[in-house]
Amino acid sequence: MKKRKGIILAGGFGTRLHPLTAVISKQLLPIYNKPMIFYPISNLIMSNIKEILIISTPYHLNFYKTLLGNGENYGLNIKYKIQKYPNGIAEGIILAENFLKGSDMCLILGDNIIYGKKIEKLLAKVSQSKKQSIFIKAVKEPNKYGVIKFKDGKAIKIIEKPKKYISNYAVTGIYFYNNKVIKYAKKLKPSERKELEITDLNNLLFNKKELKIFKFDKKHHWYDAGNHEDYLKACIDVRKYEISNNQLVGSIEIESFKKKYLSKKKILNNIKNNNIYY
Repeated sequence: MKKRKGIILAGGFGTRLHPLTAVISKQLLPIYNKPMIFYPISNLIMSNIKEILIISTPYHLNFYKTLLGNGENYGLNIKYKIQKYPNGIAEGIILAENFLKGSDMCLILGDNIIYGKKIEKLLAKVSQSKKQSIFIKAVKEPNKYGVIKFKDGKAIKIIEKPKKYISNYAVTGIYFYNNKVIKYAKKLKPSERKELEITDLNNLLFNKKELKIFKFDKKHHWYDAGNHEDYLKACIDVRKYEISNNQLVGSIEIESFKKKYLSKKKILNNIKNNNIYY
């Protein structure tokens, strides 16, 4: 197995966050004291990943390049890819084929905030597995998400935004896939909203008995910061967590230092040249 690579989807128009996103990409908005995209990047680093592809719109891509460059300041190798129109999460896998070059992947949504106690150990463990895996989390409003349907205590299917109660377990925006899902994604047909749906891909993996489920528990926090209420809650809760735990969340530099991607000398040099963000 080749070393796993990371894909961050940071495209779309962010219409649910207008007017905040009228002139800027949603994933560049601040979550408390850092750009939103720092959080998924830090999750990828926790997953032992340092080669990352950021996929965004033609208009927004240069903003990411200005912020992150080639990743050298963070001990990373960052590439970029244009997604001309938001044709679905699963299309991101197809767009990343040349970048992956046969490697397995971790696909993560740029507007998902994931943190919590011992989260790095959990992500690293799943990343090292050869199995295709997704994470689920118990939520109060499951009808807003893709929801897991269980039978005899076993997950069997994902229902997208169900009108009737199925369960309270929502699928989070981080997916650990083997490289062969690219060929599966290419066979998907566009949904009614003309997108290649990640739910369809995951259900295909369920049918093939190739998908493993992991649960985030109460000590793990997950936010899909896609609307004003969830965005505000994420900002407030991250601040509370950092203060109460005396711990930075979403710090690329700290996570890279832990993995020895970034040396102490490089961090000090970045501080001197104002290339570091906390």
